[in-house]
Amino acid sequence: MTTIIETNLPDMLYKGKVRDTYDMGENRLLMVATDRISAFDVVLPTGIPEKGVVLCQISAFWFKKMGHIIPNHFLSLATNWPDLDISPELARRSMVVKHAERIDVECIVRGFITGSAWSEYRRSGTVSGQTMPEGMVEGDRFPEPIFTPTTKADEGHDESITIEEMEEMVGKDLTRRLAEVSIALYSYARDFATERGIIIADTKFEFGTVEGELTLIDEVLTPDSSRFWDADGYAPGKSQPNYDKQFVRDWLDEQGWDHEPPAPELPPEVVAKTHQRYLEAYRKLTGEGLA
Repeated sequence: MTTIIETNLPDMLYKGKVRDTYDMGENRLLMVATDRISAFDVVLPTGIPEKGVVLCQISAFWFKKMGHIIPNHFLSLATNWPDLDISPELARRSMVVKHAERIDVECIVRGFITGSAWSEYRRSGTVSGQTMPEGMVEGDRFPEPIFTPTTKADEGHDESITIEEMEEMVGKDLTRRLAEVSIALYSYARDFATERGIIIADTKFEFGTVEGELTLIDEVLTPDSSRFWDADGYAPGKSQPNYDKQFVRDWLDEQGWDHEPPAPELPPEVVAKTHQRYLEAYRKLTGEGLA
């Protein structure tokens, strides 16, 4: 994991699970993606080298590509921001964004049945309380992408909520708008990624408002916030070959960890393979090596 000691940063505004945010003034923030990695909503004691660089640069890639669907908070990669006195290594993993008022719901879109959705379906035939077709197997594609919101927890575990519960939290109109935009973003990214050999099985989006306008914020369509599957190896009925942190989740489950802090240290081989998968996801999606 890259350790960066920086003396010229502005005041820290917020320390998240994997991302640190600094106040630049004038309603601008410096968002730094660290090499910390979380699984099951717990930050692990072992980081992944260059993970923060991948998250920052792949998010910037998507923000620039999908601005026609909804405005987003991205202004610039820190490497291109004038008069920002930080080291080149920190700049590679940082972006300048607009300050937004966050909406405290995670907007999850699922195109394929896997993870917690597959667990719920096996128990009850539903996903996030919504009845699904009979006879689905793990990894099957849903007839249409589905919207399955959760709470946004700064600490501890996010919790699934129904559409009705979300409406009580943020209102019916905003719930409908968030669902529509989230599915539109997912559908665009899914089609784009499929042409490049990656299936986006599911992903999460976060939103806020900037001067009253609904705005896409945080990270977007990264190996941290999405399940990226290898299209060439895709076959329903099993766990899929992937380019995300599922490899870490699987290893943690094999250790018998109960998903509560503290998490176990990751061994070097798990760190190395995860690092490789993140880099490969970036290369496949962008067509470029990491800058």
